[in-house]
Amino acid sequence: MVVAMGKRWGLRHGTLGIALLLGGLPLRAGTDWPMFRGNPQLTGVSDTRLPESPALRWTFKTGAEVKSSAAILGDRVFIGSGDSNLYCLQLKDGKKLWSFRADGPVEASPLVLDGRVYFGTANTNVYALDADTGKPVWSFGLEDKILSSPNWVSAGPSQRKDILVGGYDFKLYSFAPDTGKTNWVFETGNYINGTPAVGDGVTAFGGCDAIVHVVDVLSGRKQKEIEAGAYIAASGSLVDGRLYVGHYENAFICVDLRAGKIVWTYKDRAFPYFSSPAVTSDRVVVGGRDKRLHCLKRDTGEAVWVFPTRGKVDSSPVVAGDRVVFGSDDGRLYIVSLADGKELWNYEIGQPVQSSPAVVDGAVVVGSDDGSIYCFGARQ
Repeated sequence: MVVAMGKRWGLRHGTLGIALLLGGLPLRAGTDWPMFRGNPQLTGVSDTRLPESPALRWTFKTGAEVKSSAAILGDRVFIGSGDSNLYCLQLKDGKKLWSFRADGPVEASPLVLDGRVYFGTANTNVYALDADTGKPVWSFGLEDKILSSPNWVSAGPSQRKDILVGGYDFKLYSFAPDTGKTNWVFETGNYINGTPAVGDGVTAFGGCDAIVHVVDVLSGRKQKEIEAGAYIAASGSLVDGRLYVGHYENAFICVDLRAGKIVWTYKDRAFPYFSSPAVTSDRVVVGGRDKRLHCLKRDTGEAVWVFPTRGKVDSSPVVAGDRVVFGSDDGRLYIVSLADGKELWNYEIGQPVQSSPAVVDGAVVVGSDDGSIYCFGARQ
């Protein structure tokens, strides 16, 4: 049910500079990184260029592991923690501006849109907060935990904006952003762990029912169901009518949503995929539980290179210019060359890095299981 928790707050931050239409969605994040993977298609690509040897700018200690990934808007960083708090920090120095204590651990990434922050918890609630103050606007209780990060869509003649969130109650919800009232609810056959990707008037996502679901964003009606072959815990990237996503039976697949079929499958060693891919014009880069980062040809799924680490790679990579940044359970944050997978830099944090990097203006923000949030960038 919806719990209204305050008046309608001012829309101070606009629409983040993203024009989300029925088609022609942006493939790259601009000067902001307002959500998981940077944009509604979940492409994990940033326009910024990273410094040759990033320096540690600051750290911020929370009370538990940080599996959430950051959203960055302007000079503010929004990120959750296993200590049940959603934090707002200054990008330049990591100073805490505010925190909000939720009903449970915050493992999903927040979405910042039109002056509000939206996120779910590993208990049951979806929250909307005022982005400036952290004061609650509304909350909505699901029937099970939420590990899916919110996405948003603006479509139809009215170009209304809706918030999409999946839950372990087997359901995908569409919320009115101002009030938290549901526009529609779409029920699947098992847990929804990943974030729904948005493009061309539909949302596409996999679930633990081993199905790729394609749903109309305005009505919530099913458009297609495509058998994936195994359950899907990762989020997919939706580009040009194709969903790129890995599943639990050791394969990464490319699904043509219009044709309703898998057009290629990449299989290497017998390990599942929990990482979400970064998708460029010709490459797909994704982490695997085989302790490696994989770079594939986008059109065929053929391997271009593979980079080994010492731990599983659940962290989702980000492509920034000619570089790829990602974390590993070996406790390191890595930067490798997009061209050939050569290691260019790494920083040893010491505890698993399952959080996915957020990349803006030459800076990288990421969380770690050691309970800290790290910011790297040019030496100051």
